Amino acid sequence: MNDANTFNPSRLILARERSGLTKRSLAERVGLTPKTISNLEKGEHFSIDSINAISDRIGYPVSFFFKSDQEKPMEEDASFRSFSRVTATQKNSALAAGAYAFMVSDWISQKFHLPDSAIPDLGAYSPDLAAQMLRKEWGLGNRPVKNMIHLLESKGVMVFSLAEENAQVNAFSCWQRAEKPFVFLNSFKSAESSRFDAAHELGHLVLHKNKENKGKEAEHQADTFASEFLMPSRSILSRCGGIKTLRSVLKEKQYWFVSAFALTFKLHKVGLLTDWAYRALCIEMSQKGYRKKEPIPGVHEKSQVLKKILDQMRGNGKSISCIADDLSLPEKEIAKLFFNIATVAVPNTKKIEPSSSPPPKLRLIK
Repeated sequence: MNDANTFNPSRLILARERSGLTKRSLAERVGLTPKTISNLEKGEHFSIDSINAISDRIGYPVSFFFKSDQEKPMEEDASFRSFSRVTATQKNSALAAGAYAFMVSDWISQKFHLPDSAIPDLGAYSPDLAAQMLRKEWGLGNRPVKNMIHLLESKGVMVFSLAEENAQVNAFSCWQRAEKPFVFLNSFKSAESSRFDAAHELGHLVLHKNKENKGKEAEHQADTFASEFLMPSRSILSRCGGIKTLRSVLKEKQYWFVSAFALTFKLHKVGLLTDWAYRALCIEMSQKGYRKKEPIPGVHEKSQVLKKILDQMRGNGKSISCIADDLSLPEKEIAKLFFNIATVAVPNTKKIEPSSSPPPKLRLIK
């Protein structure tokens, strides 16, 4: 642990990894030698001039590097979609974003009352049965989930966006201190894919809290859970018996708020499409480019919790710069976590001071 007057090498590593830089690339950007960066990250040969140069080039407040050690998601605990295609640099950057989300979440928890976690451990059940049980426990019946992010937040999950401009880091989930669940979603994907990712990560949270959450089998289980959670088999069987054409698939997918491919896969899984019909539809959709661009796209879901917090702050003449100042974080990094809803800066006249009154409750709508 480091006090406020001591340089903290772990903070430099965190900022470098979040910036997607190696020691060599950081050295080149700053005009230092790789040996200098290596020494700084070991806590050796400290130089305030070097820290000032790094701060200036990567856009971090100098004070960031003198804060205490910061908890971040552990690689072994975080579930990444497309894990095998995620490079070490991409993985480290996403995990560093998770560390910043932990900081922001702790800041929010000090000032606002949020729902406690209602994510059960269903690891003893099959993915399909776990999805059915959770739907029943949450009173969803067999109807479509209107908004996955709002639903997760109402059950105590902190949901943040990942502004990663690549297709490899789809999403990931983790637990903070084994108590608070987090889900991170890539904001550059289609609305339908992001919804499925959210359900997929919910699958990891309920199925793999105390089990292995990596590998093909774990990913398959989370996919199976997501499919059943978003499109309950009982409802699909009762509603979709007559679906045979792409036109009918595109119409029905809007009811469930899922991708055309996800619905087609589900129809085949429950036996409503033969192998031949399933292959024919997949070929037709691929030829039309639906793997890269979703037809009849839906609207991207955004965090309700973060929007309400920002609205309340703006009402008091404040912005995310208030959070940035308190946490010594770059404002741009907080904006990246906030689903692009914090792009307009409002002059920051003063910080939110601790209050003796109870923190305000945020009313969340599922």
